[in-house]
Amino acid sequence: MGEGFERQRAEAAAVLQELDRRKEARTMAVPTDTEQVKARLRELGEPATLFAEGPGDRRERLKYVLGQIRQARGEGDMEVEQPSDDSSDSEEEEKEEEFYTPGSEELLLARRKIADFSLRRARKRIARQKEEAKLPLSKVIDTRKQSYSQIKKFSQLGSQIGDDRPVSLVRFSPNSKLLLTGSWTGNARVWDIPSCNLKTTYRGHGDRVGGVAWHPQATLGQSEDAVNFVTGAADGLVKLWSLGSERSMATLQGHEARVGRVAFHPSGNYVGSASYDGTWRLWDVEKQKELLVQEGHSREVFALAFQDDGSLAASGGWDAIGRVWDLRTGRTAMVLDGHVREILALDFAPNGYQIAAGSGDDSIRIWDIRALKVAYTVPAHKSSVSDVRFFRSADEASLISAEDVSNAAKQGEMDVDVSGDNEDKPKPETTMSRSGLFLASSGFDHTVKVWSADDWQLLTSLKTDEGKVMSVDVSGDGNTIASGSYSRSFHLFMDVDSF
Repeated sequence: MGEGFERQRAEAAAVLQELDRRKEARTMAVPTDTEQVKARLRELGEPATLFAEGPGDRRERLKYVLGQIRQARGEGDMEVEQPSDDSSDSEEEEKEEEFYTPGSEELLLARRKIADFSLRRARKRIARQKEEAKLPLSKVIDTRKQSYSQIKKFSQLGSQIGDDRPVSLVRFSPNSKLLLTGSWTGNARVWDIPSCNLKTTYRGHGDRVGGVAWHPQATLGQSEDAVNFVTGAADGLVKLWSLGSERSMATLQGHEARVGRVAFHPSGNYVGSASYDGTWRLWDVEKQKELLVQEGHSREVFALAFQDDGSLAASGGWDAIGRVWDLRTGRTAMVLDGHVREILALDFAPNGYQIAAGSGDDSIRIWDIRALKVAYTVPAHKSSVSDVRFFRSADEASLISAEDVSNAAKQGEMDVDVSGDNEDKPKPETTMSRSGLFLASSGFDHTVKVWSADDWQLLTSLKTDEGKVMSVDVSGDGNTIASGSYSRSFHLFMDVDSF
């Protein structure tokens, strides 16, 4: 009896020790370049490649070896009461393990521009929130009731075959009159809303399109011959497009594997792209040049989003870890560690301090950047959560005004005005903004769901068809929800009685 108990306790201790090792390995930074990983393994006396071992498996093996070395050093330190001469050598070896990619002068200038842009935007947002805080509670409640009652009346308006293969992503234009779709054929298409008539097909990728995004000023004054949207695909390419031509304006090359989600920085001057090569990258739109290769994930990176202020970016992927990055400094601001499966979608709330993460574990987690922890866990779908999108009211498009974009483009050096003048403070509002009042999500359980951003209760569940729902978006006027499906179609939902 005693021997059996001791054996069970030893086995339990071994399991806990292995779990701790794996958790530490998930947060351990190792090179993403294949040749660097092989070189590091050779330095540690390990085979550079094992039979049938891929790049991801090789990186995991490097993490395991480094973890074993750290564990062995920890055990050795426990046995030695006095520090030995070898301790300095160990410290030097640990320092040698650290690596970084030197930044360019262009990146430094971009960080200064982003800092200037984001501080101005944050000041506007906070001023607006202060004005809204003065509103009577009755007005706040009325605004929420009106928004939620409208959402509860939503039903399917119709569907349209989007392409010959699954529609991977749908995004409304800033003026809510166009819908941009990407599909596994490698095509991107623009449709009239709500008629669902096809306007233009953009062919340029040789493999599945995984990400599409509109320029913040597209359809709001941006010339049709300028950059209006971006696409990323499994051919490893990121392409910039105008609405005035069916040929891409530029091709951004650098990723070594499939590109997942892409996103425009709120200033419109930069594009972010997530990739299966374990990195996400920041590109200069005007110069069509790569500014930043951001490592930090142990596996493929799929999801990417920028905060509305423009100071933060969030990335997530197959390692089930999300990371929030400060674009002004390059440092990690927060680690989103809680999902047990891959992170497929990320979106910042318009309030500036919350992040929604959708995962393959069927849940949505709402993270509070201020408290650095999970605020809510929503058991959202019966299968993987493929996309999450906060509602952003078109009434606040002025916060992404042409003046802001122009100032960000012209700003060459750090020139931040954080004084208390009234030059660009928003005027007091008589009604509460609806922006950020609800969150839409899509799942592989064939449904689109809408959640209250107050208490995260379900407002409505919208059925599509028998295909997995791969993406969702909400128009800026709040009147329409669109979803893209594995069944090659996209669906529109709205209050049919008001149509």
